Amino acid sequence: MKSQLIVETPTHKWIYFGRDPEKSEKIIDTNQYMLVTDKKALLMDPGGVELFAPMLANIVKHIPLEQLTHLFASHQDPDIISSLGLWDQTLPNAKLYSPWLWESFIRHFGMSNISYEPIPDEGSRLALDQVEIHFIPAHYLHSSGNMHVYDPAARVLMCGDVGAALEAHDVDIFVDDFEAHTKKMKFFHQRWMPSNRAKNEWIERVRKLDIEFMCPQHGRIFRGEQVTQFLDWFEQLDVGKAGS
Repeated sequence: MKSQLIVETPTHKWIYFGRDPEKSEKIIDTNQYMLVTDKKALLMDPGGVELFAPMLANIVKHIPLEQLTHLFASHQDPDIISSLGLWDQTLPNAKLYSPWLWESFIRHFGMSNISYEPIPDEGSRLALDQVEIHFIPAHYLHSSGNMHVYDPAARVLMCGDVGAALEAHDVDIFVDDFEAHTKKMKFFHQRWMPSNRAKNEWIERVRKLDIEFMCPQHGRIFRGEQVTQFLDWFEQLDVGKAGS
């Protein structure tokens, strides 16, 4: 599995994990992100049960395991959080932040020790040492209860399935040619995003944020002006289509 520093500030850093070469061809490739402060760390969308061992092996290359104090699940899908039962045995005192709507579903993955911290529909904030992050509503993109993570200091938006692309698992982690990349995103957004109204409300909300890195759970990371290019492209895309 690949891990790579995305951005570092005086108070914290963001690290990417993904592109696991041992992944089955029939399992979708996923991106995991970790925000590391002085004494704490937040692992976002930690992944499926099949990824637990490589994730654990890579995390301890960056931080001592006891520093991993918080988990975040943007929604309930197995590629996001089916590893929860194994993290529950490994991090007995951690907290899982996730939409309130999915608590009784997510607990099916196994949760005896980690505490569930439900995020309300309107979003909320979390302080990690001196860093404050925002949970941004993204309902119906693509889950009915869905949240993203915004870090105003590092100017990073972890955007879950928004911005996702279907492509080979060994490509670069950053978007290089935006126009070419839209061809890899179109079907995913049209089929897995059910609501134009929800899409447009999310775009209006996100345009107000100062974003340098937009980090989806599948595919590649957008940087700089590519963020605006993506929002413009997404705004024009008709979603919720079962046919071509």
